[in-house]
Amino acid sequence: MATGKTLDDLFLDTLKDIYYAEKQILRALPKMARAAQSQEGKSGFLQHRDETQGQVERLEQVFEMLGKPARGKTCEAIQGIIAEGEEIIEEFKGSPALDAGLISSAQAVEHYEIARYGTLIAWANQLGLTQAVPLLKQNLAEEEATDKKLTQLAVSAANAKAA
Repeated sequence: MATGKTLDDLFLDTLKDIYYAEKQILRALPKMARAAQSQEGKSGFLQHRDETQGQVERLEQVFEMLGKPARGKTCEAIQGIIAEGEEIIEEFKGSPALDAGLISSAQAVEHYEIARYGTLIAWANQLGLTQAVPLLKQNLAEEEATDKKLTQLAVSAANAKAA
């Protein structure tokens, strides 16, 4: 058992986790955009890529506030979710269900990020990291907005096409 670990340590650890996750997502989104069959899907993934770049920059500002180098820590969860997405691309390539699968995979990513940002915001408040809170809240708001857009995309087109 690790002794002497504090909420500060946990916050930094989780910040490294989401930083790694965002960097992995940056790499995965262009692949998802290429794989998507619908134009809305393609442009949605590319738009989210630009947004993710901004989220990475905000996280780098939080690291700076803490006086720590912006470094990721391997996140098994995001690796698993991205691997599932790649599996869907392989197995459903050319099928009408591909976009529905891509959207479900992207939503799994969003829900993971939403959970992480919610936790980081609560801990930042607890630790008195008042300058970090608005940055983390902005990332959270963008993730939630993307999740809603993905739901609309699924409902309006991809799911019906898959059926």
